[in-house]
Amino acid sequence: MPLISRFQAIGEEEKTHAVRELIKQSTPDFDYFFMLVLSVLMATFGLLAGSESIVIGAMLLAPLLAPIMGLALGTSMSHHPLILRSLSTIGYSIAFAVGAALIGSFLFAFGGIGSGVNDVILSRTHPSLLYFSVAVISGLAVAYTTVRPNLSSTLPGVAVAVALIPPLAVFGIGIAMFNPQIIAGSFIMFAINVIGMVFAGMVTYSLMDVHHKRFIAEKTIQKEEERVEKEEEKVQEIKEKNEEMVQ
Repeated sequence: MPLISRFQAIGEEEKTHAVRELIKQSTPDFDYFFMLVLSVLMATFGLLAGSESIVIGAMLLAPLLAPIMGLALGTSMSHHPLILRSLSTIGYSIAFAVGAALIGSFLFAFGGIGSGVNDVILSRTHPSLLYFSVAVISGLAVAYTTVRPNLSSTLPGVAVAVALIPPLAVFGIGIAMFNPQIIAGSFIMFAINVIGMVFAGMVTYSLMDVHHKRFIAEKTIQKEEERVEKEEEKVQEIKEKNEEMVQ
């Protein structure tokens, strides 16, 4: 089929670059979680204020697409370290995101701001096959874009289209409000989006035949771990110097 041939015709250099960049972007370091928390807080405030524009801005900040597509890449390559790494990052991302949303909700409640359960919040609690279809299309778009750097400008549009951060923010809001319906609906919404994107990404990367890039993935993961370790050592050194100055 011409379409499949198009995927298989993608150059080796582009595949290698895609694997490296995807692993780098999904590294669970301080930068990743800092941007994640900022995006969730912004989404939480936008949801509670009933402002769709603020929520859209929060989606553009979120780095959560990377580990989800990393999971798709690892699955297509049958690369267990990358699969476990991506699953771990996604798990920690959920914990950080829900925690940030919970704190943000309490801040709104304390300040007497917000409109309670509004239409913007409720729209993230009604999962359907339509949302799953959007997630599948988004997964195809992101996977293809990762190997086509000239199409990177389309990523913001995909980040807005697929619902990842808003459902997690609504999940935290639901906990703060002790609302089981909001909690269940938002989590299912998030889950079907992740499943749809991973499925589509896995199929796309398989068509591109990235399986033989496992060595590139292993080397990149190792380099990223070394980089994070060096950054932690530097932070520890600065911390010790500051403590010595205080004493």
